[in-house]
Amino acid sequence: MSQTGTGPIPQGTEEPSYELWEPLDPDVAGVFRDVPAEDRAYRERAREFVQTEVRPVIAGIWDRAEYPLDLAKRLGELDLLRDGVDVPGFPEQSLLAASLTTMELARGDGSVATIVGVQGGLALRSVAWCGSEAQRERWLAPLARGTELGAFALTEPTHGSDSVSLETRAETRPGGFVLNGHKKWIGSGSVGQLAVVWARGDDGQVQGFLVPQDAPGYRATTIEGKVSLRAIWQAHIELDGVEVGEGARMPGANSFKDTARVLQATRLGVAWAALGQATAVYESAVHYARQRVQFGRPLAASQIVQARLAEMLSQLTTLQTLLMQLTRAEERGELSGPGASLGKFTATRTARDMARNARDLLGGNGILLENRVARHFADIEALHTYEGTETVQALIIGRDITGISAFA
Repeated sequence: MSQTGTGPIPQGTEEPSYELWEPLDPDVAGVFRDVPAEDRAYRERAREFVQTEVRPVIAGIWDRAEYPLDLAKRLGELDLLRDGVDVPGFPEQSLLAASLTTMELARGDGSVATIVGVQGGLALRSVAWCGSEAQRERWLAPLARGTELGAFALTEPTHGSDSVSLETRAETRPGGFVLNGHKKWIGSGSVGQLAVVWARGDDGQVQGFLVPQDAPGYRATTIEGKVSLRAIWQAHIELDGVEVGEGARMPGANSFKDTARVLQATRLGVAWAALGQATAVYESAVHYARQRVQFGRPLAASQIVQARLAEMLSQLTTLQTLLMQLTRAEERGELSGPGASLGKFTATRTARDMARNARDLLGGNGILLENRVARHFADIEALHTYEGTETVQALIIGRDITGISAFA
């Protein structure tokens, strides 16, 4: 005979909920101690956005692979989209302020930070640095406010790490250009209003064009089946006889060196995003170790757990110190391309290792989205690859060390 059981729940059958999001602000080396108040304000605003608006919804959004357009717009309303790019009518945002913003947003979610990387770091920066006065007047403010979304269409299906070899063509015609080609992994390329398209002109040089995403012949398909960065959409774009006027060409984008200049400026931002995700997995591991009880005591009472947390804190402190020094060098105009590559190379490798350690420390609970770590564990995989793979960064650094290029 079955029993419905209306008595007290047996001991040990109900697992407590774990609170893993509380900021811990680890800063053993005092890296952030003297951050100016105006820069700290951006960080605090980004953190408040993460805690109150991202935290309650992101696990479900990520699981359903939805693009949170409302959050993208809120980033603009809070002036968190610019990635340090100067826009008329907006207050000055230093490189450090932009870096701290990226770190805090990535601490909340990798996709949310990537929205800023695409919108501000790539699309907005391309227009600001390479666009004409008319192009800047038309696009800078709407992109900064998030009322219109932009994409940066460089990577192609057969040209990822060797994007300098892109095959998309821009043929000169009377009154403008005709674009033909394919692009892949283009963030916001299927949901926005503008695409910054990089194509090879009649002279064989890489040039930049501002293309409306509703232009005839612009066909974008959202890439599905991703296991990383699921809360931002990347697109496969087909440019089939897309006609644009002469005013669509960016006058300051005349070779791949101009493209590379934009990419180098964002590389350090990717490193700060890795630091943000590393901070998230460290916080989650510390909170879980304190709250999870096994064998009659918290995990934190175990020597091996304490040793692993000490290792993670050491890694985190190393990243904080390195990235702050590289950022100061960039603010002085002294950061080299290999230096930026070293920041990205070190940060994503370290964050990847910390996420693995944290995921393991949480045991079976480490694969649940609600417990934060699994989402970052997956998202860091994409971060490790985009804006230049680990191998490409290593070759840039190695060429600087030896004076010999080992690129094929």
